[in-house]
Amino acid sequence: MQAWQVHENGEPSEVMRLQDVERPTPGDGQVLLRVRAANVNFPDALMCRGHYQVRPPLPFTPGVEICGETEDGRRVIANPALPYGGFAEYAVADAAALLPAPDALDDAEAAALHIGYQTGWFGLHRRAGLQAGETLLVHAAAGGVGTAAVQLGKAAGARVIGVVGGADKAAAAREAGCDLVIDRRAEDVVAAVKEATGGRGADVIYDPVGGDAYTQSTKVVAFEGRIVVVGFASGTIPSPALNHALVKNYSILGLHWGLYNTKNPKLVLRCHEQLTELAARGAIKPLISERVPLAGAADAVQRVADGTTTGRVAVVPHLENGAAV
Repeated sequence: MQAWQVHENGEPSEVMRLQDVERPTPGDGQVLLRVRAANVNFPDALMCRGHYQVRPPLPFTPGVEICGETEDGRRVIANPALPYGGFAEYAVADAAALLPAPDALDDAEAAALHIGYQTGWFGLHRRAGLQAGETLLVHAAAGGVGTAAVQLGKAAGARVIGVVGGADKAAAAREAGCDLVIDRRAEDVVAAVKEATGGRGADVIYDPVGGDAYTQSTKVVAFEGRIVVVGFASGTIPSPALNHALVKNYSILGLHWGLYNTKNPKLVLRCHEQLTELAARGAIKPLISERVPLAGAADAVQRVADGTTTGRVAVVPHLENGAAV
């Protein structure tokens, strides 16, 4: 089969190589999956660079979430068991962790329903307790993680403000459902949020960026507001001033979704059931901006790493003439 492999750490476009390799052999409790679509995630780039908390042995195949097909023909969502990741024609995954792919979504959409939407659901509901009528602020609202949070916020009845960088990303954030979009390149984010909320600020802030975005969050979080720390796509990990959290009465909530897979996997299944229901009634639908063939995976990972994409980019290994086979 063909698979992208990383033999040394570095930038994705430089270290990912498309090679002919043997199909992986499933271990105990694992299954072989034909990859129907693999979603590109920021952690794929971090793993290529050797900067992710999970460091698979070299060589490895990136690709942390897929829609695949079992040998008996079932369409499933899975996190591949590294080092046999999803940017390949076949991958392996733990049988116990397979989730049924929603009928309402195609392969690329189903692949994108997993990590980003699970993270959004746990962040907004389990951690922050988002309520209908509250104001939700989403940083990087045009990206894959951001658009998932925007859709889930709207589905929960919140007013959603999205922060983006650039006019093209503003359009994607509006498509995802934002009630108000703030272009940080052209507007003062703090002033715009305060104006939009009558000076009150945002009840819940969803931050996958860190750095300056986190600093802005502390300035616009409402009384008894909640800042959900999801990641640090900016590359800068902030050091919160806890005295500031004290005097303004806000909470700083960390979210590492992967821990739920080991600490409370039943919640992951329950979340998937709710996401499937939301997808069935059209309340959420992953925004797939591109579907690329397997040969385009390295370029796609690099572009996601560089922050130049909107929504989700999906790698479809069996894509021919614009259609999957």
